[in-house]
Amino acid sequence: MSTPHIDAELGDFAKVVLMPGDPRRASYIAQNYLEDSRLVTDVRNAAGYTGRFEGTELSIMPSGMGMPSAAIYITELYRSFGVETIIRIGTAGGFSSELQLRDMVVASNCITNSRMPELLLGHSEYQLAPTASLLEAALDLSREAGLALQSGTIFTSDIFYEPDETLNHRMTQNGVLCVEMETAALYAIAEIEQKQALSVVTISDHLTSGAHLSPEERQSTLDSMIQFSLELASNEAKAIG
Repeated sequence: MSTPHIDAELGDFAKVVLMPGDPRRASYIAQNYLEDSRLVTDVRNAAGYTGRFEGTELSIMPSGMGMPSAAIYITELYRSFGVETIIRIGTAGGFSSELQLRDMVVASNCITNSRMPELLLGHSEYQLAPTASLLEAALDLSREAGLALQSGTIFTSDIFYEPDETLNHRMTQNGVLCVEMETAALYAIAEIEQKQALSVVTISDHLTSGAHLSPEERQSTLDSMIQFSLELASNEAKAIG
């Protein structure tokens, strides 16, 4: 069952996968949060793990940076390894003045400057949204846990070093909360494959104030998002059965 980018067999991955961007963050989560975690693939140093969180089997698989990389792993997981749900757990740059470093945002809607969703879906009119039940479950869990989780539109960009100096202002004016580089691919592919998807991100940089987390902090201090997402994933896995 191995694919060109994942060296694993059917059954090596759980039905629910958490997907950070950084391979080091995937290893951090497996080593610090999963019981009996085992390495199931490491092609191109993209280390994927399966283990148990509070008795429930879950997997962790990094996406790499950007939609082209993420789309490869997302498609192969959905099509070849029996994965039903992927929850992206990433970092983002904040636009909104109401967001602070380490604040969590769940993407209830996504816009993008990429043509990838159009090419994948086969039409130019589309809406990039998560699985409604997963979004509702995330909001319910955040309320139960007393966590501040903002829900709204995020922007998936193909460009990290943005040349358009007016972008921040336009996004803020349009109510877009933050920018990252993978969610649009996840939501488009989940629709195509008829699977479940959700994107939860933590603000690692603020594009108005200039505040940012260090590379080390990005890797290992996003524990609130990790814990929250593991609980969400565990609940989803139990619901799938």
